[in-house]
Amino acid sequence: MAPLLRSAAPLSAARRTARLSTAPLRTALRAVVRTLLILPLALLVCFAGPAAAAQWSTEDLTVPVSPDGTLVTFSEKEVKTGRKLFNESCGTCHAGGITKTNQNVGLDPETLALATPARDSVDALVDYMKDPTSYDGEYSIADVHPSLRSSDVFVKMRDLDDEDLRLIAGYILVAPKVQGIQWGGGKIYF
Repeated sequence: MAPLLRSAAPLSAARRTARLSTAPLRTALRAVVRTLLILPLALLVCFAGPAAAAQWSTEDLTVPVSPDGTLVTFSEKEVKTGRKLFNESCGTCHAGGITKTNQNVGLDPETLALATPARDSVDALVDYMKDPTSYDGEYSIADVHPSLRSSDVFVKMRDLDDEDLRLIAGYILVAPKVQGIQWGGGKIYF
């Protein structure tokens, strides 16, 4: 088989000269384009390092552990784990601290404090996630609200242990300190 040969007409002297004269311009253009592509990335690397990351204070991470006012300080890792567990287990109905099924009852600190019994501490929230009651505390709502008591119906609760519930409760109590009024703000923000 004969090799395929490309036949090209020889370039005229004028075309060769024109190509040679535009070569520096093409090279300069390529350099400008590369710079425009690389410059934003370089700025991002320089100014978006660890120093620009959100820093949570000890005050933000400290919440009541029991109704008597005893405090506990969660680590950032614990809060992030709690957020993940919350989003997986509770986030469908409580995204952003609201309650989609009842807009009048959210997970904001004021609403939790006014429940009977008050649910504004880690222990109280863990107790609620084990066996939930109505907002006034009069009757159990375990049949309609996910809980460990009703894990046969609400399968997402099956794999949660006491430590997972503690981390979820910690996240619920830390979130309003970090997100402000957006946590539990309902349709205004979401």
